[in-house]
Amino acid sequence: MADKRRTLAEVVAELRDGMTIGIGGWGARRKPMALVRAILRSPLRDLTVVSYGGPDVGLLCAAGKVRKLVFGFVSLDLIPLDPHFRMARQTGALQVMELDEGMIQWGLRAAMLRLPFLPIRAGLATDVTRLQAELATVVSPYADGERLLAMPALPLDAALVHVDHADARGNAQILGPDPYFDDLFCGAATRRYVTCERIVATESFADHGCLHTLVLDRGMVDAVVEAPLGAHPTSCSPAYGIDLEHLKTYCAATAPDAWADYRARFVDVDDVAYGDAVGGAARIHAIPPPIF
Repeated sequence: MADKRRTLAEVVAELRDGMTIGIGGWGARRKPMALVRAILRSPLRDLTVVSYGGPDVGLLCAAGKVRKLVFGFVSLDLIPLDPHFRMARQTGALQVMELDEGMIQWGLRAAMLRLPFLPIRAGLATDVTRLQAELATVVSPYADGERLLAMPALPLDAALVHVDHADARGNAQILGPDPYFDDLFCGAATRRYVTCERIVATESFADHGCLHTLVLDRGMVDAVVEAPLGAHPTSCSPAYGIDLEHLKTYCAATAPDAWADYRARFVDVDDVAYGDAVGGAARIHAIPPPIF
């Protein structure tokens, strides 16, 4: 079996300008933030990002990495709207395709199934079709004759997700209450990159309960990076919750000088320095997981 262990730098070195990159997680929950920060430290640019957005999107927008964003929302959960995304959106700094949350799921599923589109009711009778002129409808070929929205596939060049545990082969375990759509992001992508809190022996997966926690199998993963606290400041339940204190610092860093200071302290540093800057592992692990 292939050993798929890599470093953050090795993963980012495989990415290219102009790629379409899907980012797993949801809002301020289980985002691959260590990998996002590594992208910020790289020269990558002109990315198309597909995400149920949180600070992943905000950071990439603040750093000028995003050409186009495909999204259903960009929220920090406890803070409703990410100010870095809002600034980019209001100033027209990026192209957008704003969709219903279910439409994004269906677009990823279509790409995973190698279909050009999937029919869906979500988005009909809304401004989604008015604002996204490229969206089309189809009529059911059966007796019902229902008109449905044809959600186009959202194929990805790369998917980035964060999980609790993975083994060296790429099998990955999510222990939190919701896997979100990380499996669809990986299924829709040509290359699939997983960061994890800890790389473990395959047999140790059984120590953490039922097989339903094994959300990704090795056939869906091309590289694994051990990145403790790799979702911070988003949550990685049950290990740690959303770091609201840090998100407030992040949200306050929208002015040029404040952003430069934030970036110097929390982005342009290695993982050890980052952990120290945010108060250390003990502090982060003491943050209770959110209850939704």
